[in-house]
Amino acid sequence: MLWTEGFDIPLRGFNPWTNLLRFEDEMNRLLSRFTFPSVSEFPPVNIWENEQEAVVTAEIPGIDPKAIDISIVGKTLVLSGSREPENVKEEESYHRRERWYGKFTKSIELPFPVESDKVEARFAKGILTVKLPRAEADKPKKITVKSA
Repeated sequence: MLWTEGFDIPLRGFNPWTNLLRFEDEMNRLLSRFTFPSVSEFPPVNIWENEQEAVVTAEIPGIDPKAIDISIVGKTLVLSGSREPENVKEEESYHRRERWYGKFTKSIELPFPVESDKVEARFAKGILTVKLPRAEADKPKKITVKSA
């Protein structure tokens, strides 16, 4: 049994961190309702390239492919769209709400200019795949050396 100095009150099982941790959990729960991914975080993307093309994949689950806009301005790929919130009946209330909804826009600087009229985009299982062929003028050219 732990006794406080100067007091005659026993502190059995007292943990000063319990209330602080409970308070932190409540604050996280409260603030999670108001935090949304920033423009730079959504959608998460991967980009890889070779001499012929760049490929961009983006995770955009729960979005209608018709609600996705793709455009190219110079060497910048712009992905935008929106995800609608789930409809909850009047007599229902959320117990937990973590899924993001709303409009998004993400600009991605590409490693080289692309042939914008040859860009292909596919959407399957929540993954958007965009193939961006390198512009012919930007492709590496092999130069042969002539002997004299």
